Amino acid sequence: MVVLNRIYTRTGDTGETALVDGSRVPKYNARVEAYGTVDELNAVIGLARLHSDDDLDQHLSRIQNDLFDLGSDLGRPDMAKDSEAGYPVLRMVAPQVDRLEAEIDAMNARLEPLRSFVLPGGSAAAAYLHQCRTVARRAERRAVELAAAGDVNEHAVKYLNRLSDWFFVASRICNDDGRADVLWVPGANR
Repeated sequence: MVVLNRIYTRTGDTGETALVDGSRVPKYNARVEAYGTVDELNAVIGLARLHSDDDLDQHLSRIQNDLFDLGSDLGRPDMAKDSEAGYPVLRMVAPQVDRLEAEIDAMNARLEPLRSFVLPGGSAAAAYLHQCRTVARRAERRAVELAAAGDVNEHAVKYLNRLSDWFFVASRICNDDGRADVLWVPGANR
């Protein structure tokens, strides 16, 4: 259980922050950038939830909890030392990725195939889900960049990749199962 009885600690006043394992790094560190972008995504999901029906809200709530798991995973370097932690280390796992895939497949089965690119918009829920999608893509780019420089759990990157797809398909569901999608019209304003 987490207990936060004091919000400010002053330990970051010099431009450093602590990772999950207690090591200190500059606040511009690639690992901090990766989990910070996941945190930003979580905040945008909170906005999307304001425009969601009960079913979508339940899915988004679960995803928000997954993103805290993901932030913890990205915030802990050196997976080889997980067994030395003295407690169970929280890492993303394949079933979390599999669940997203199953949900994408179920939602996508309701939709007609796309014959054009979709512009972000339509309903308020869809617009916010598109914003979630783009922030998820940025979080994925940050995680991939971090993976190129050090060790990152492969399921963390896969989860972010599937999650942006999940947001795209969910946005179409929120646009009357795709019937109210705003479609790209190439060269329309020439």
